[in-house]
Amino acid sequence: MSARFYADIALVPGQTVTLPDQAARHVQVLRLQPGGHITLFNGRGDGQGSTEGEFEATVARMGRSDVDVTIGAYLATAREAARAIHLVVGMPANDRMDWLIEKATELGAASIQPVMTERSVLRLKGERADKKLAHWRASASAACEQCGRNRVPLIHDAMTLADWLKQPPAASTRLLLSLQPGSRPLAEIVASSASASFTFLNGPEGGLSPAEEAAALACGFAPVTLGPRVLRAETAPLSCLALLTLL
Repeated sequence: MSARFYADIALVPGQTVTLPDQAARHVQVLRLQPGGHITLFNGRGDGQGSTEGEFEATVARMGRSDVDVTIGAYLATAREAARAIHLVVGMPANDRMDWLIEKATELGAASIQPVMTERSVLRLKGERADKKLAHWRASASAACEQCGRNRVPLIHDAMTLADWLKQPPAASTRLLLSLQPGSRPLAEIVASSASASFTFLNGPEGGLSPAEEAAALACGFAPVTLGPRVLRAETAPLSCLALLTLL
């Protein structure tokens, strides 16, 4: 299998294009030479019949800081999950959010919405928020290169949970990961549901506050549990992804 690279540019068989900076650096690190074969994807398919395909490509020129490639055949390769799974996560602190985004991408998340809650340690705004978002999006595209996905999940701008709850997705089954008594087992709900889209809301370290849980329930979220153990803020949403992928 040739090395895979994400290129957020138009990809048309037969054309020679200059790779984006990040992809070009990776090609140079691998010491590829003209004539070397790689695989490119942009998540769009560029009218080739699928948004999930990829393109064969051949290195045409290696510059000091840029790389030109000739686009070859389009391969309609689909590796997406059968269900669209959206995560709304109270951002865990330190580098745990980076890890969550990388692994959620590998497990097939369609989108990730970082939110700030009453108990959040990590709070972002302004230039710091912009830098974090760019870093997370780069991590997601790199994870796609590694795992074989051809569609990069959407990583949305960080916002407060209160603001996000004013505009939750309409056409999606809404589930709240909760430790409260009466929460139904997630496996039970998923096994009996024909929904093609799920949105999971999960709090940060310490969970959501009672007021935040009540606000989520008022917006149509159903409380679910993953079992008797208390999972970390970055582990719980990944467990949901793994469960839905297997089912």
